[in-house]
Amino acid sequence: MRIVVGITGASGAIYGITLLEQLKFLGIETHLILSPWAAKTIALETRWTPEEVMALASHSYTASDLSAPLASGSFLHRGMVIAPCSMKTLASIAWGYSDNLITRAADVTIKEKRPLILLTRETPLNAIHLENMLKLARLGVFIMPPVPSFYQHPQTIEELILQTTGRVLDLLGIENNLVKRWGEIDNLIR
Repeated sequence: MRIVVGITGASGAIYGITLLEQLKFLGIETHLILSPWAAKTIALETRWTPEEVMALASHSYTASDLSAPLASGSFLHRGMVIAPCSMKTLASIAWGYSDNLITRAADVTIKEKRPLILLTRETPLNAIHLENMLKLARLGVFIMPPVPSFYQHPQTIEELILQTTGRVLDLLGIENNLVKRWGEIDNLIR
């Protein structure tokens, strides 16, 4: 099984990093595309270096590498996740502007009818953002802003991130125990 992971420069690089960690733990082959701004955001927001993040993946590519296998529909994979997904990347995908490997791989994922999951990061959302999300949702793209759930009574930021990561794995059809599922938690209502 192969999963493609894109990390853009939006705030929330830890979502992509955590996804890569979990996929590595599960023994799943990953193909990471890191944008130039993602490298900067990783350095600003996390304890990781871009090189350490790239080492989590089975294969890593720069966003400018349009000759990479991921740019072709003949490259088979189980799905693609962009975590986080900037509004620029969202707009590029929505309008078919494949100017880098992240947007080209997303375009190919849509045309090949494979799961594409976008952890969109922006707030508040304006009408342009919403229209781009709606356009892609109508094509079957999963629009998944990393909105935390609180019914599991998280104690740490890591628990919130793992809950979201587990939901991403669910959408990819990958079994995991990261999600505290509704109705399976003792003392849900206090």
